[in-house]
Amino acid sequence: MKAILKNYRQSPRKVRLVADLIKNRSVVDAAVILKTLPKRAAEPMAKLLNSAVANAKATGEDLKDLVVANITVNQGVVLKRMMPRAFGRAYQIKKRTSHVLINLKKVEKKAEKVEKVEKSEKTKTETAKVEKIKSEKVKKAKKK
Repeated sequence: MKAILKNYRQSPRKVRLVADLIKNRSVVDAAVILKTLPKRAAEPMAKLLNSAVANAKATGEDLKDLVVANITVNQGVVLKRMMPRAFGRAYQIKKRTSHVLINLKKVEKKAEKVEKVEKSEKTKTETAKVEKIKSEKVKKAKKK
């Protein structure tokens, strides 16, 4: 459940500002944040999020259970251009690009987590009882 945006023509530093806002948020919350954010990177990130959600739906996941697990912004290709300066010189301008990778994960509901904790506690108590019975049998065998 991931989506990739390659060679987006904005510097990674500026795109990371938007990416950090939606990290570890539910998909619905992230979509609302991106819709209201007055940054240039917000619209392409919203499209990328929608693409990741569509990929998740194709695998049969529910939209309400999805969370933005990880979003990474890496540097892409750097386009180099020249800017004319005084006395016939030329300075280099670097037009940076970004690669954005977004991963979604399914979050367990709290009720499921509680059930798992209860099951683990039951297994702990059961193993403790079994250990106690074994130790008693060993003690009896040593006495004989």
